[in-house]
Amino acid sequence: MSTVNKPHLEFTGVDLAGGFTVPPGYPSGFKEKILAGTLDEQQRRGSRTRLLRIEPGVYSTVPFVHEYWEEVYLLSGDLIVGNDAEGRGGEKFTGPTYACRPPGVYHGPFKSEGGCLMLEIHYFA
Repeated sequence: MSTVNKPHLEFTGVDLAGGFTVPPGYPSGFKEKILAGTLDEQQRRGSRTRLLRIEPGVYSTVPFVHEYWEEVYLLSGDLIVGNDAEGRGGEKFTGPTYACRPPGVYHGPFKSEGGCLMLEIHYFA
């Protein structure tokens, strides 16, 4: 049984100004826009492609961990990985930068000083 549940889409315009929402469990200032697919974490199936935006000065305070594969491409801006609970410290990256994480890997917390935009692909294998 395939875990891919995405529609066939040819080149489609993407509105970068609107349609972003705060994902469940994320701090305000982290916003996603689903481009294709759905991910059912309870049933451990599906896949999704999304844009994730972190607004300037916003940070998370605890690492993330999930049971699906994640590929992340930092398109623009800056991303700081490994800050503390007050948003200090961590290692700074700028686009273009890529990460590929298997299930169960702790990553983050995350911060952006000037804001950033990432393309993320999540899937169960």
